[in-house]
Amino acid sequence: MAHLDLTGDVVALTRTLCDIPSVSGDEKQLADAVESALREFAHLEVLRDGDAVVARTGLGRATRVVLAGHLDTVPIANNLPVVEDGDLLRGRGTVDMKAGVAVMLQLAALLTTPRYDITYVFYDHEEVAAKLNGLGRLVRNHPAWLTGDFAILGEPSDGTVEGGCQGTMRVKITVPGVAAHAARSWRGSNAIHSAGGVLDVLRAYEPRRPIVEGLQYHEGLNAVKIEGGIAGNVIPDLCTVFVNYRFAPDRDVATAEAHLREVFTGFALEVTDAAPGARPGLDQPAAKEFVELVGRTPQAKLGWTDVARFATLGVPAVNYGPGDPLLAHTDGEFVPVPEIRTALGNLTRWLI
Repeated sequence: MAHLDLTGDVVALTRTLCDIPSVSGDEKQLADAVESALREFAHLEVLRDGDAVVARTGLGRATRVVLAGHLDTVPIANNLPVVEDGDLLRGRGTVDMKAGVAVMLQLAALLTTPRYDITYVFYDHEEVAAKLNGLGRLVRNHPAWLTGDFAILGEPSDGTVEGGCQGTMRVKITVPGVAAHAARSWRGSNAIHSAGGVLDVLRAYEPRRPIVEGLQYHEGLNAVKIEGGIAGNVIPDLCTVFVNYRFAPDRDVATAEAHLREVFTGFALEVTDAAPGARPGLDQPAAKEFVELVGRTPQAKLGWTDVARFATLGVPAVNYGPGDPLLAHTDGEFVPVPEIRTALGNLTRWLI
């Protein structure tokens, strides 16, 4: 089993975490190492469910905060082991999100008497289907493990607090036609041609940019896939356009669905997947203190993240971590070393 030094240099810890391959579904080796390392510290109660590891203090503080991060990565693209390039660490997982995990592991080891009780959550299967998500499994199986007054998800945010997140909905719009031989196309009705009406709606659509609790979100409605046709000499009798809707957290899933049905009036629409967003929650005292300490204007999270899972438990949550989120999943993924140290310093000062 790999050994993790949680009390040494946080940058070296980041490298070690990254160099243990942990593509979604293959997190066990890293989860074992994380659990073993955390069990060395008497001030932590350590729990495990599958390849999710939870550690928490029990100091009887009036406020409990949750710090969470996922252990898995997208597939390796010839970008491990990590390479040190001046003030950069380059390699899979450096930005998404082993640097954030390293910061949290070091906090777990070193903060024996924080001013808040803290729950640390390190979970599996974030980068794959929602039904496999380790944090979602903990929400279902052990919600009491995640109880808290405020949570921080260590997703990369360029060192800026990103409040809440947008919801996401996937729908398929099926357009019918009538099959015919392509040589006698007028005897049928081309479903692909008729799907142009769906594309016309999408091209004309103007996404909202609502302000929610002081943060401006930017919605999006886009076709992401289209299917139709069975052969080169057959007029297609069916065409399906797959659409993804990213909606601001002032709308719930039901409201988002109602909006899409109105937008696509006259078309057959089926929701295939949906996840609610999360409101920013920056009005919480602990959140206000943290935002003030970071010293940057908070931004809206324009993607979907697992802060939404905390929202379902009534725990307001934000995203905060080192690294540029636009580099996540890229072959050239990297994280600046100073951002790792800054994140560790900010969280340490806030928690002590």
